[in-house]
Amino acid sequence: MSTGTATEHAVGGAVPTPRRGLSATLHDSWVVAKRNLRRMSRIPEIVVFGLMQPVMFVLLFSYVMGGAIKIPGANSSSDTYIQFLMAGIFAQTVTFATAGASAGIAEDMTKGLVDRFRSLPMARSAVLVGRTLADLCQTAFTVVVLALVALAVGWRVHDGVLSALGAFGLLLLLGYAFSWIGALIGLSVRSPEAATSAGLIWLFPLTFVSNAFVPVSSMPGWLQGVAYWNPFSATVQACRDLFGNQVGPVDNTWPMQHAALVSVLWSLVITAVFSWLSVRKYRSAVG
Repeated sequence: MSTGTATEHAVGGAVPTPRRGLSATLHDSWVVAKRNLRRMSRIPEIVVFGLMQPVMFVLLFSYVMGGAIKIPGANSSSDTYIQFLMAGIFAQTVTFATAGASAGIAEDMTKGLVDRFRSLPMARSAVLVGRTLADLCQTAFTVVVLALVALAVGWRVHDGVLSALGAFGLLLLLGYAFSWIGALIGLSVRSPEAATSAGLIWLFPLTFVSNAFVPVSSMPGWLQGVAYWNPFSATVQACRDLFGNQVGPVDNTWPMQHAALVSVLWSLVITAVFSWLSVRKYRSAVG
């Protein structure tokens, strides 16, 4: 029996042909997204432990270090610092979800789930698009809970509901863009454990070399340029503007003066580049 004939019998008599067209891809992506969302609901520990870290960051930074970190041009107090801090915590939360995306995709690859998807007549990109959409939904839920915790410890929105929704939109757009980096990492390693480590290690310098937790002006001069052009910094500054949480003067640099625009551009570029790389990696991995 030839290889082609064996393949036909293995999948029920015919080699499946991937579905074509945008509508078919969107449908397949949504089916995969629902599968991942159902899995998350059946394992609530994933959501619970995903919430614990950002909540601890809020409480520790606001109550332990809030009065010690000085913001230029503002009174030094824990209440002032919580207004400065929350945009950074929100941004950190949506980007740290990258590690979960990396581990989830790596687990699917190692357990053979992707091979089962491969036997179905579905769009190849739908596996990754569906996974990133499910991660986006989980991230949105985490952000809502985190906002409630922040309100409980004194954080406030000062520029209205529409501006706040715009800020949350920028955060979710950045989180979705970074989930594609996580997808590429998950496809490039051999185990979920390695994916978790690889998904986090590069995020720490990205988040701390930014304006999230301390003013950029407190950094060495050579590092300030890196921090100002950091996509993380642009999103944080844009959120502070939209929340009405700007504490002290805005840095007089082009990325900080046009933070919303820079944030959107960074997110779109990251999504475009890493979604293409991820789909290409996936196709080469599954054949």
